Amino acid sequence: MLELKTDRQCILIVNNVVAACKDINKLNKTGYDFINIASGFIAHYNLHGFIYYYGREGNCLKEDILEYQQYNQWENFFPSEKDYTYMMQKKQIYNAICEMIEEGWYYEKQKE
Repeated sequence: MLELKTDRQCILIVNNVVAACKDINKLNKTGYDFINIASGFIAHYNLHGFIYYYGREGNCLKEDILEYQQYNQWENFFPSEKDYTYMMQKKQIYNAICEMIEEGWYYEKQKE
């Protein structure tokens, strides 16, 4: 069975990935380990490869996160399955990231 994240870990993931939408160099291992395995993201060798890719002109982490939201709902898991709770937590984390971006947290923080 996959291990659930603590509330603190969830907050750290969300905050880090949202911060990385503004400045990809802020992405750390915690955020990378979550977003790298989300549906839609290409495989990278490591955190540095991910940062390199999204640091290049034309690649936008924020846009990709929002675009891939529909693929990160894990609706193919059912309550009777052993990893259902884990997958629903991943869904909640991903949606929290999208909500913060969509509600302007990203833009508000960018002005600081």
